[in-house]
Amino acid sequence: MYSIGLDYGTNSCRALVVNLESGAELGSAIFPYPSGEMGILTDPTDPNVARQNPQDYLDGCVSIIRGAIAETAKIDSDFSADKVIGIGVDTTGSTVIPVNEAGTPLALTDTTLKDNMNAKVWLWKDHTSYREAEQITNLAKDMRPEYLAKCGGTYSSEWWWSKILHIKNIDSEVFEAAFSFVEHCDWLTAELCGDTNPLTLKRSVCAAGHKAMFHAGWGGLPDKEFLTQLDPAIAELRDRLFNKAYPSDEKAGDLSPEWAEKLGLSAGIAVAVGAFDCHMGAVGAGVKIGTLVKILGTSTCDITVADQSVADVPGLCGQVDGSVVPGQIGVEAGQSAVGDIFLWLINHVVPESYGKDMGEKFAKLGAEIEKLSPGESGLLALDWNNGNRTVLTDVRLSGLLIGQTLQTQAHEIYRAYIEATAFGAFTIISRMEEYGVEVNEVVNTGGLSLKNPTLMQIYADVIGKPMRVSSVDQTCAMGAGLFGAVAAGYADLETLQERAVSYLDVVYKPIPENQEIYKRLYSLYKTLHDAFGKTGAQGSIEHVMKDLMDIRDEQRKAN
Repeated sequence: MYSIGLDYGTNSCRALVVNLESGAELGSAIFPYPSGEMGILTDPTDPNVARQNPQDYLDGCVSIIRGAIAETAKIDSDFSADKVIGIGVDTTGSTVIPVNEAGTPLALTDTTLKDNMNAKVWLWKDHTSYREAEQITNLAKDMRPEYLAKCGGTYSSEWWWSKILHIKNIDSEVFEAAFSFVEHCDWLTAELCGDTNPLTLKRSVCAAGHKAMFHAGWGGLPDKEFLTQLDPAIAELRDRLFNKAYPSDEKAGDLSPEWAEKLGLSAGIAVAVGAFDCHMGAVGAGVKIGTLVKILGTSTCDITVADQSVADVPGLCGQVDGSVVPGQIGVEAGQSAVGDIFLWLINHVVPESYGKDMGEKFAKLGAEIEKLSPGESGLLALDWNNGNRTVLTDVRLSGLLIGQTLQTQAHEIYRAYIEATAFGAFTIISRMEEYGVEVNEVVNTGGLSLKNPTLMQIYADVIGKPMRVSSVDQTCAMGAGLFGAVAAGYADLETLQERAVSYLDVVYKPIPENQEIYKRLYSLYKTLHDAFGKTGAQGSIEHVMKDLMDIRDEQRKAN
């Protein structure tokens, strides 16, 4: 038997066919989103805007599933489409879609709103609602501190309520036209099952969790008294949202005849409740208590699990029962920019002397940084080029590079940025361990971990733990595929993980002499981290980055 995992990322979506007996990755296909710039609809006057076209998701679904099925048929003579028993779905998040009463995205309705940017999908990396996030944080501190305890003490502009409140504040027409709002991972599974009714579709606990401040301990979503203080219109919306949320071992429903025909599959196969990409990726990479999985991409997501007794950890993204592995607490953190920083460097700083195209430039940079010792460049950076997701949880922070001279070269800057992201990762793990979350090893997945051995060694030296690399090429799609099989009743998750999870032979171990230098550098990093990022810290200059942003925004609007 086989299952299909769908992985909807920031710039593209992909499908993977999984052999459930062996756990092998078989055929796959990818669909770059055609709308906007690399699939993202932006606003040149506001760098915080990031929207998407929901039609890209639907078109991509047909393309990637049919493509993966066709490729699998070529490489596995035993395969046939009628042996597919389940589909699992992961997406980015919190990626919020305003929908009408039928659950149709407003951007897909034949109305004047279809071309309105505010009626589009609000991608996870849209940070326009930072003021609303601050408002939610301050209100919760006064009224419901327990809400914040599950999301690290600070509510983020990347999340559910911030975006919905911002829509209400800036575009009443869109807000009033929206009967409800649905996460991407929930809408897509509902679409595949043929019933997108916002009041009855199954919502993911992974998406609801800290992103929507959903918790069984206080009856689900935030109460109406709290939401009324936030905004009466938001309180009224609560009745058109949801009261239950489900882990991904549950069925969202069965594949509808309409979608079965589009996809070339059998109607009635199981569609698992969706989840976010990094959570599914952690499952595909073998997450367990004591093992933290780092999904290394344009940003990073750090995922581990803990037993039910784990303390609330301030500064993390969140802790949700069943968001990763059913029955365990999913612990999530991450960094808002990693690969994105390196891409920015390639596109805007690295000269042609390093190569004619991106591939040549990265190859040359990699060869040059391998020759450098820790600290040899004299550079130190802060990895906040897209804000700080953890542990400061502040999108209005920015990157910093100090120590450059007239002799500084591009590869030295590249290494400094790698080291900065490693210091950010170490900060996250240290905070977890401080509050009793067990981290004995780190498993890495994603292109950076496979293609950049120097980066992996730097991470091992800075973090001080062995670093393993998943040999599963598409861990997110793999995790989704495993949950599709579990929802179909084929086998339990642990059994399927034992078949599917595998690692490269190489294990990156800390080099003691490098660790000593990085301890000194990290002390300096922490000084900058606290000075620029922590309000009220001794010697704090946290206003500098935000004042620069305010001046920038004022001047852009004036022009």
